Formats: sequence, C-alpha cells, structure tokens
Amino acid sequence: MSQELPIERIMHAALLTCDPTTLLSEAASRMAERRCSSILVMQAGKPVGIWTERDALAVDFSDLAAMQRPIAEVMSSPVSSLHRRTPVGEAMLVLDVDNRRHLLVVGDAGEPLGMVTQTDLAVNQGIEPYLRLREISSVLSHCPLVLPGHLLLAEAAVAMRQHGDAAVVEANGAGELGIITERDMVRFIARYPGNTPVGPLASRPLITVAQEDTLIHARDRLIDLRLRHLAVVDAGGQVVGLLGFRDMLAGAERLYVEDLRRALEQRDKALALSRKNLQMAERVIDASLEGIILTDHHGVIEYVNPAFCQVTGYSEEEAIGRTPSLLSSGRHDAVFYRCMWHELDLHRYWRGEVWNRRKGGALYLERLTITAITDDNDRVTHYAALFTDITLVRENEERVRRLAYYDALTRLPNRRLLEDRLGLAIRHAHRQQQRLAVIFIDLDHFKQVNDTLGHAVGDELLLQVAQRLQARLREDDTLARLGGDEFLALLPELDGIEEVTRVARRLIDAISRPFEVLGNTFRMGCSLGISLYPEDGTTADTLVRSADTAMYRAKREGRNTYRLFRAEMNDHDSCLLALESALRDTVESGEGLAVHYQPLISRDSGEVEGAEALVRWEHPEFGSVSPATFIPMAERSGLIIPLGHRVMEQVAEQLSEWLKAGLNPPRVAVNLSASQFWQRGLVEQIRQLFEDFSLPPGQIGFELTESVLLDRQQEAVAVLGALRELGCRIAIDDFGTGYSSLSYLQDLPLTTLKVDRRFVQRLTGDESERRGSAAIIAAVTGLAQELGLRVVAEGVETQEQLDALARYPVTLIQGYLTGRPVEAETFVRRYLL
Repeated sequence: MSQELPIERIMHAALLTCDPTTLLSEAASRMAERRCSSILVMQAGKPVGIWTERDALAVDFSDLAAMQRPIAEVMSSPVSSLHRRTPVGEAMLVLDVDNRRHLLVVGDAGEPLGMVTQTDLAVNQGIEPYLRLREISSVLSHCPLVLPGHLLLAEAAVAMRQHGDAAVVEANGAGELGIITERDMVRFIARYPGNTPVGPLASRPLITVAQEDTLIHARDRLIDLRLRHLAVVDAGGQVVGLLGFRDMLAGAERLYVEDLRRALEQRDKALALSRKNLQMAERVIDASLEGIILTDHHGVIEYVNPAFCQVTGYSEEEAIGRTPSLLSSGRHDAVFYRCMWHELDLHRYWRGEVWNRRKGGALYLERLTITAITDDNDRVTHYAALFTDITLVRENEERVRRLAYYDALTRLPNRRLLEDRLGLAIRHAHRQQQRLAVIFIDLDHFKQVNDTLGHAVGDELLLQVAQRLQARLREDDTLARLGGDEFLALLPELDGIEEVTRVARRLIDAISRPFEVLGNTFRMGCSLGISLYPEDGTTADTLVRSADTAMYRAKREGRNTYRLFRAEMNDHDSCLLALESALRDTVESGEGLAVHYQPLISRDSGEVEGAEALVRWEHPEFGSVSPATFIPMAERSGLIIPLGHRVMEQVAEQLSEWLKAGLNPPRVAVNLSASQFWQRGLVEQIRQLFEDFSLPPGQIGFELTESVLLDRQQEAVAVLGALRELGCRIAIDDFGTGYSSLSYLQDLPLTTLKVDRRFVQRLTGDESERRGSAAIIAAVTGLAQELGLRVVAEGVETQEQLDALARYPVTLIQGYLTGRPVEAETFVRRYLL
C-alpha cells in the first residue's frame, strides 16, 4: 500500500454513533452486534467523544451498576481526527506518536466521514513488510498473558489492561486453552454474565500458528478466519505469544525505524569524517555509485558528485546554481512535492521513488533519499539528496512479475493470477450479495490444427482466439489462459443468468467466424461450460471444476455450444431463448401482435378525449405473453425499435380505417422507449407515417418516461419540438416515480403529465398514505395548471378514487373504472358509435 494513499480510501464509512446519554451497556450491545471496535459519541451533529474496545477493560465488572452509566462518563475526549486526504503514512505516524488505535476521518467542513484503525493500516499495507519480517518470531516482543480459569472477570479485565489486549485462558482442568479479548469484554458489558470465572467465558478452541511460520501465512489466516489474534506455539506445543495485526504493524514500523536509524548513523559518521578530513570525505563522495546532491536551505544546488553527472547527463557547471527542478519529469503534480516538503519540514527526512528526466530527455526512475542538515540551533542549513537509478531494477521486476502471472504466448492472466482474482471476486460478491460467473472455454478439434498445420499456426490461432474472446467480454471481466487451448472467463457483478448466457453466445459467435492464420483459412468451434456463484460453488476450485464439468457436457451434446452446470438452469435458459426467438419471428411477421386501446375520459364532460395504444402478444405455443415479460426482452435483445415501428404502423392503419369509415377517432398515444426516442430519423419516420396513412396532424401522440429525457435534455428539446410541429401531443408517463426535474417541465415542449397510479390508489388508503398522496397530487396538478399542461390520472379503478380526485385540477381519467384496454372492434362499439 502506498504511504501517499489518502486515508479515505481505507476508512470504514459506516460509522457507529450514539448520543452522550446512551447507557454503556446499550452502546456495547450495538458494538457487539455490528462487530465494531469503537462507537462515536455525537452531540448536536458533532463528535464529542469516543469509546473503544480498549476502554472496556476499564469497566469494573464486579459492579453491575457500572454497566448502566451514561457513556459520556466513560468516553475519551476529544476525538483524534485527520482530514480525509491525509496520506496513510502520516496516519500511521499519528497513531504511533499519540499511542492511539482509532482516528476519525473528517471532511472539508469537519464533518465525520469514517473511522480508520491500526488494523485497517495493517490489512491494507500490502505484503512487502511481511516478506521482510518473514517469520512470526520476528514480531513477538513479550510472553503472552495467561490467566487461570478460576480468575474472576473483573480481575481478568485489570490484568489485560496492564499487560495487553488479549489473554490466554486455562479454560478447564483438562488443560484446554481458550482466549479472551477486548471484543469479548464489550460483549460482556452488553450481556453481563456476572463477575464469574473467566474459564467458561473464553473462546475455544484456541487457534494457533507455529513460531517458525511466516507472517504472510499468519496474516492470511487472520483475514480468512476474521480473527484478531492467533496463539503462537513453539516446537513443543507451548504457547509463547499472541499475534495480532497490531504486532505486525509495530514490527513493520520497527524495521522502518531501524532503516532510518541506520541511515542517520551513516550520515552522522560521514559528517564527522568530513569535519576531521574534508579531503577524505570528498574522495568517498566522488567514488560513490549513488548520485549525491547538496543544496542550501533554499534548494539551490551547491555540489554534485560524478555519479550525478553520469546518471543525469548534466555537468557540474550546468547543475550548480540551479535547483533540482531541472530534472523534473512532469509526472508528479504539485501535491506530490507539497507532501514531500511537508514530510521534510516535519521529520527532516524523506525517502521515496521519483521519476526524473535526463538532459537528453529520457525518463528514469530513482530511489531518492533527502535529509535535512541542521546547525547546532536545529535550523536547516542544507539538504543532502542521495539517489540511485532503479529503472532497470523495476523493469526486471515487472518482467519477472509478468512471467509469474501472465501467459507467455497470449499475455493473458495465467492460472495463478486467475485464482487470485477469482478469490477476490468471490469475497466481493459475498459482501455485496451478488452473483458472478465462471465460463470454461475449450476449442473444438484444436489438436487437429497442431497436428496438420504445425505448432506455429496453432500458436498464432491461439493469439487470434484470445483477441476475439477479449473483445466480446465486458470491461470488468477477466479472460485467462489455463494452458493449451483452454481459456477461462470470470464475469463479476451479474444482474441475472441472462447476462452470462448472452456473453456466452457472443463468445461462440466470435470463434465461429473464419480464421486466417499464416495463409490458412479455416473455421473453429468452441465448447463452453458455465458455473455461477453461489449456486454452483463458493470457492474458486469448486467453481472452476463445475464449469469444466459443464464444458464437457457441451462437448458430449454436440460441441460449439454452451451448457450451464445445473440442468434446471439450462431448461430456464432454453425457455428464454425460445421465447426470444419467437418474439423475433413475431416482430418480423407481425402475427400474434395486437393493439388494444384504453380510453382517456374527460372528468368534467365524460367524453372520450383520447386513447392509449397498448400492445398485446398471443403466441400459439406460449399463449398470452405479458407485456411485463416481452417488452423488457425486446429492449435487451434490440427488438424494441422494430417492435415499436410495427405498433405505430398498426395504430396508424387502424386510425386510417376509422377515418375512412366516417368515424371520429380520438387522438391515440403510443409509448416510446429510450431506444426508439433516440434513434436517428424518428421525426422523419413519423412524418412519413402520417403521409402514408393520410392522418391529420397530431392524430398520433407519444408518451415517454422521465428517465428518457434527463441525461440529454438539450438534445431532447429539438426532437420534441419537431414532434410538436407535427401536431403531436407529448405526455410524461408515471410522473413522480423517478427523478423528477422541474427544469425540463419548463424547458421541454410538453403537453401532458400523467400522475402515476400508485398516488391515485393511495388516495383511498390509510391516513398516512392519503395524506402523502394528496400532497403530491396537489403539487403536481397545481404545477401543471400553472404551466398550462393537461393532467391525466392513471389507474382510477373505483368511484371512491374518482371522488377523491375531484379536489384537484385533473383533466382526464384513465383506468378500469372508465374503461379497460380493448381490441379495436370493441373500442368502436363502446366509444365511437
């Protein structure tokens, strides 16, 4: 983890808070339930104190009344806080210097945003400190606190407060060991067990690691098991220590301090030598392989050594008298340098990696150490900078990393990196309660290509396959090569099974196209197996095995297809595919599609003043398919535009027949989806429709939802304006159920607002529903009246609802009370004759 990473990136945003009057037992109960290590005490919206798990050890467990004290009497105040953009490295120093475990993260206005703990820093600091510390024994600093099982709870709390945040407990006479921690003390405050012996209260069994185990192993066990402490045992099985994240963090800081101390010692020795023998010091500096720069306290260069000239290309004469900015690469912003100087001002020392530029313009990466040199009055007189060109080192490290984690041929992640990403994706999916999918991909008859055309053709084919598969995956998906002709795709954050099956079909289509490889043209197929988390497995190995099994079933059942691991999911998917295929045929032929018309009745006159066209689908195999099923399917599959065009043609044709028959049909409104509204040439298409069927201007109007207009409001003005020039009425459907913007009501050329049925139906609900809906309907209708818009009340089903609407300026009524959607013939008999 970078020391410059802002602490807001690792903080816990979900703060646990209470007010000062909250009883200690209640606060502890909340902490135990949420598994939080602290609770923030807020008064008038501001933090006034904090109570932590450590504070639980100060409670007198022999006194029941101590659990019922207000938290204001036992909280710590004031609360230590840092700005959200404070670097992680600075937060670590503050925790260490102030001997604290918790820091409140605040925003620009001082408002609480989250909490950062020592454990957060340890978990997020990366693996480098653990690799350096290597064995667990390197961070054990003292023997563990061991408590006899007969010791009373109050006495145990006192012992833990004096000796540590956890203790090993002799749980029973059989020698079984357990553990008791600060978090357990919080739980005991929440559910007071009495001042009883701690033996039965200890958590068992005691989870242990060997003294010679690596720290990275211990870290992984703490994270995987969601523990705070592990008991450390020696070769004889005796407990020799307790290990937690705090010990690891302290060990890493100790190494850092030792490095710093050694560097300072070397500097002091060099300065002492320079005072004794300046000539000898100059020879040492001149012979150094590290570049050295000496500046005054303003940063003006006074001296550079030969290594500086060799690395940068600048001569001594060109560098002296200028500032180190002559090497600036432009890769670091002003914030980076401000933080560097802040660190130098605060600690008189800075170390890090910096991109600089040689005289010839080439970039290079250097490991830079800057030390402030002070006089006897502790005033900075000079800065000494030592740097080493590590460009080749980083390039070699990157090369080794790619060899370890990426396939040498395709440059895709290999099995090792895939397992890491899959493990992270599973943990994320578990936390977010989401699905993810694993697709196992195997090329059909790839061995024949290698055997007949050679391995060179086979390798080039694999490269093209990798490129095609990668191009058909989503942005956040991962494609890996497992070996040979086997690939695996990881699809996180799935909304439903249909999403993964659409991706699978895209992958099959991509591979099915002809390949041209080194003068050879041929076709390939691939077999896919799909497994889903959590239905088909909760571990990486299980999901991969399940997908592999499904892939082999795809090969057995014909190849060049996909199969889901569970048969019932295949059945469901097959049903959806069949329904989508049937919808495609229906849209092309028009058979089975029918338009029903629902009247819009004037509330005052009772006359029909309009109608809404509603499409219905009757299929010979699937029967009557609900619009709630086939309309979303049409949008997902790209059929919504041809479906909408066919519906508009049917409406136009029906209106033309009515007019030719001497009838006086009302204006009919057609629903437009976002895809239809934003298609190019919509206005010209509607103008042509009016001409083809000889319809008077405005005979067909349109209804849109609010979401269609919000993101591209200025562009919508032009489209709606053109439709209004054709005489079309424009209605906003389901108004008030989404993000309603008052600005577009004023700016867009609308004619009608349709109040959603939920508000109308709640007018006759309970008191709270009536009050809320009445306020909303009053506001919407009043606003519409001022803007000169008509108001349609949707979903009016009872006389009581109609009577309730009498108080508001509603223009039209639509609902089962005034008329259900009916086919054209019935609509004529009821409303046009």
